[in-house]
Amino acid sequence: MSSTAKTLEPAFQGAGQRVGTEIWRIENFQPVPLPKSDYGKFYAGDSYIILQTSPGKGGGAYLYDIHFWLGKDTSQDEAGTAAIKTVELDAILGGRAVQYRELQGHESDKFLSYFKPCIIPLEGGVASGFKKPEEEEFETRLYICRGKRAVRMKQVPFSRSSLSHDDVFILDTKDKIYQFNGANSNIQERAKSLEVIQFLKDKYHEGMSDVAIVDDGKLQAESDSGEFWVLFGGFAPIGKKVATEDDIIPEKTPAKLHCIIDGQVQIVEGELSKSLLQNNKCYLLDCGAEVFVWVGRVTQVEERKVAIQAAEDFLASQNRPKSTHIVRLIQGYETHSFKSNFDSWPSGSAPSVAEEGRGKVTAFLKQQGGVMKGASKGAPVNEEVPPLLEGGGKIEVWRIDGSSKIPVSSEQIGKFYSGDCYIVLYTYHSNERKEDYYLCFWIGKDSVEEDQQTAARLATTMCSSLKGRPVQGRIFQGKEPPQFVAIFQPMVILKGGMSSRYKKYITNKGLNDDTYTADGVALVRISGTSVHNNKAIQIDAVATSLNSNECFLLQSGSSLFCWHGNQSTFEQQQLVAKVAEFLKPGLAVKHTKEGTESSTFWHPLGGKQNYTSKKVSPDVVRDPHLFAFSFNKGKFEVEEIYNFSQDDLLTEDILILDTHAEVCVWIGQSVDLKDKQNAFEIGQKYVDMAASLEGLSPNVPLFKVTEGNEPCFFTTYFSWDPAKAFAHGNSFQKKVMLLFGAGHAAEEKSHGSNHGGPTQRASALAALNSAFSSTSTSAPKPTSATRPGGISQGSQRAAAVAALSNVLTAEKKRSPDSSPAQSPAGIKSEDAPEAEYSKEALEVKETLTVESIPENDGDDSGSKPESDPDENGTETALSTFTYDQLKAKSDNPVTGIDFKRREAYLSDKDFLTIMGMVKDEFYKLPKWKQDIHKKKVDLF
Repeated sequence: MSSTAKTLEPAFQGAGQRVGTEIWRIENFQPVPLPKSDYGKFYAGDSYIILQTSPGKGGGAYLYDIHFWLGKDTSQDEAGTAAIKTVELDAILGGRAVQYRELQGHESDKFLSYFKPCIIPLEGGVASGFKKPEEEEFETRLYICRGKRAVRMKQVPFSRSSLSHDDVFILDTKDKIYQFNGANSNIQERAKSLEVIQFLKDKYHEGMSDVAIVDDGKLQAESDSGEFWVLFGGFAPIGKKVATEDDIIPEKTPAKLHCIIDGQVQIVEGELSKSLLQNNKCYLLDCGAEVFVWVGRVTQVEERKVAIQAAEDFLASQNRPKSTHIVRLIQGYETHSFKSNFDSWPSGSAPSVAEEGRGKVTAFLKQQGGVMKGASKGAPVNEEVPPLLEGGGKIEVWRIDGSSKIPVSSEQIGKFYSGDCYIVLYTYHSNERKEDYYLCFWIGKDSVEEDQQTAARLATTMCSSLKGRPVQGRIFQGKEPPQFVAIFQPMVILKGGMSSRYKKYITNKGLNDDTYTADGVALVRISGTSVHNNKAIQIDAVATSLNSNECFLLQSGSSLFCWHGNQSTFEQQQLVAKVAEFLKPGLAVKHTKEGTESSTFWHPLGGKQNYTSKKVSPDVVRDPHLFAFSFNKGKFEVEEIYNFSQDDLLTEDILILDTHAEVCVWIGQSVDLKDKQNAFEIGQKYVDMAASLEGLSPNVPLFKVTEGNEPCFFTTYFSWDPAKAFAHGNSFQKKVMLLFGAGHAAEEKSHGSNHGGPTQRASALAALNSAFSSTSTSAPKPTSATRPGGISQGSQRAAAVAALSNVLTAEKKRSPDSSPAQSPAGIKSEDAPEAEYSKEALEVKETLTVESIPENDGDDSGSKPESDPDENGTETALSTFTYDQLKAKSDNPVTGIDFKRREAYLSDKDFLTIMGMVKDEFYKLPKWKQDIHKKKVDLF
C-alpha cells in the first residue's frame, strides 16, 4: 500500500506537527492514538508505533524518530502491521525519519529515554485477546531492573527462585516498596533502581508508600529485611542464576556491508567507505549488536518495506539474539552510531527531504485543512546570550616564554598576540561557594608547538595547586567561547608575538616580523554585538579588508581613525572607541563614516579599493549531546545518552558534553586518579572523531569539569539541582541520601565509605531546606492514579526533619556538651533530638519559619499557582501577575509563587509579548533554551 493522498492513514493526520512524543497502538490491524495518560505503559500482547519529533538544527525542519514496539506476546500479524504502518508514517513525514524496531525487554536506550526513568511492562493486551488487568485491584509485582542509565524493567514471577545475586530487584507491594540488591549487582544499577522506586511511589502509591532497601547477604535483625523475606515464605539461600535468552548480549563486531536486492542480502566486497552507498539502493550494515538498514534517497516506499523484512530474515537465518537492534535510516539523516563505523564521513549534498513525495502529502493536508510544519527552514533564530561567569572577579594572565610564564601587567590584560600562548585564571564567586576558578590556556594560531605544550603543562600544574577545583580549558585563537571573551573588556588579538621561541622560529624561516607596534600601520576589525562576542582582531592593512557591517580602527603612526561601516551597530561604534583608548591611551581619534573618507585615510591602506558588504553569519545554535565513551580493542567509541539529565552524571563516570560550541569532559568524584589525569586526552580523541564524522571544528574549546565544581555554562544544559551536586558518596549512596535523607545515607556509608560528619549534616540541611521551600511555593499537587492511596506533603517535611534529627542525634552522641533543643524550624516533634544545634541548623531554623509552612497540606490559598503543568509542561488556570511584578529585579515583587517558574504567571498576551512565543511553544523547548529565554527578560 503506497502512502499517497488517496490512502493517507487517518490516524496519522496531523502527526509530527509539534515537538514531543505521539503513540499509536495497533488495534484490529489499524493504528489508534493512545491517550497520553497511558504513555509509558506497554502491554505484552500488543504492538505500538511511537513518533518522537525534535527541533531541527538552527530552527530548520523537524527531525523524526519512529519506533515500532513489539510485545513478547503480540501476534505476527500485528507486528507486521506495525512495521508497515511505520514506513507509511515515515512517508507522510517526508521520508526522512530514522526507524527502530523495539522488542520488549530489549528496547534501545533512545526509546527508553522518552519514558524516564522507565517504561511499565504489563501483561495482557487489547488486540491480542488477553483480558486487560483491572488496575484498581492492586497486584504485588516483582521486577528485575537492569541498566545504569536507561532502565529496563521486566516483571518476573513473584517467587524466591526469581531472585539472584547478580541483579537488582524491586518488589512492589500495596503498603511498601522493597529494593533487593544482589551481592554482585552494579552500584549504578542500584542507584537507577531507586529512581524507579520513586516513580512507582509517586505514580501508583500517590507518594504514601514506605520504601525499604534489603541487601543480599546481610541478615541483621532488621524489620525491613525480615518483612521482605516473610513475603517469600521465609529466608532461604538464593540459588545460582540460570541464564536465559534475555541474558545474551550480542557483541559488537567489525561492520560488514551488504546490498539488498529484491529482498535478498548480498555482501559488498571492498573497504568500508561512504562512496559504496548508492542513492538508488538499500543496504544492510551488520555490526553484530546492531544492524542498520540504509535507504537511498530515491528508492521507493515498497523497496523500503522489503528492506526491513530482509533485515529481519537475515537475523533469523543467523539465529541472532533477540536483543539485536534493527535501525532503518534514510540517506542524509544518518545517526552518529551508523557513521562511527566508517573512518570518516565526508559531507555530501543530499537534499534535506524527499521533496516530491513530501510535496504530494503537503498538498493533500492543505486540502484537508492541515498544515505541514517543519517543511522548510524556520525564521532566523534570534541571537541568544549564553550563560556567562559572574562578573567582578579577579583576572590574572601570564604569557609563555621559554619554559616559564611571565605575568602580564594589568594595563595590558586583554591584549593577545597570535604568535604567543597565554594562561588565564579568573577567580570569582557563584552561588554560596567561597571561590570558583576558571583556568584556561589560550593558543595563538601562529604560536610554536613548544609554547603550546608548555602552556598546557603549566596550566595543569596550576590546576593541581588549586586542588583540582578549577574548570580547566584549552582555547584556540578564533574559537574563543563567550565566557572567555566576556571577562576581558576589551579583548584585542594582534599580529606577531613576544615569545623568544616565536622570534627564533620566524628568524629561522626567514619570515618578516609583523608584530604589532604602537607607531606602525595596523588595521583592527571590531566585531560582535554584545559583551560575550565583542572582539577586536588585527587584519591585513588593505582596503579590501573593510566591511560595511563592521567598525575598524586604522592606526598610522601618530594618526588614529575610527571607521564606521554604514551597517555597523551602535555597540560596535562604542567598542571601537574603547579599543582605541586601550591601544593608544589619550590619543585623539578621527571618526570617519563610510563614504566620507579622506585621502589620508586611504593612503595607509594602499589606496581606495572595493570591499564587501556581506554580513558574516553567526554560528548555528545546536542541541547539546552527552556521551559515555569506551575503548573497544583499542578503538575509541562513544555511546550517546539520550534526553539526558543531571541524574545521568554518575560519580563513577567520565562523560563528554558536546554543545558544538564547546566540548566539556565531566569527571565524577569517584573516578580513578589516573583516568582523571587523562581528561584532555579523552576529550581530544572525541574531538578528532567528531571532526571526522560530524563536522565539528578541530579547534573547538575543550574544558575539563570536575563534579561539584560545574560552571554555569555547563549546568545550563541540565535542570540543575544543587542538592544533587553536593551529595557525597557513590551513585547509590547519593540516591539514598536524596530519597531517605542524610541519616539513612550515613548508615549506607558506614559500610564502605569514609564520607560523613559535616557533609552529612550539610546534606541533611540542604534536603530540609529543599523540602520546606518546595512546599512553601508551588509544589506539585497530587494527581489521581490507578492505585489507591493519598499524598501528604507533610510526610515529606517530616522525612526531611527526621533526616536532620538523625544527624544531629549522632552529633550529640559525639559531644558531651549537648543541651536540649526543639526541632528545626520551630516544628514540634516528639522525635526531636535533644541536641545542641550547629550554626547551620540555627540558620535553617531562622529561615524556615512557621509562616512558611502551610497548615493545610492541600491548601491552595493566596497567589500560589492554582494548577500544575500539563503533560507538555504548559501551565493552566494559574493566577496571573504583571511582568513588572514577576521580574527577578522587580521594585514591587509578588510573593508566594514558584520563583523557578516566574513566566508561568504571565497572562497569555503578556507571555507572547515578553517571550516572543506562546506558552505551548515555549514549553516544547529544551530546558536549557527555556532558561536562556528567561534570563534575557529577567524572569530567571
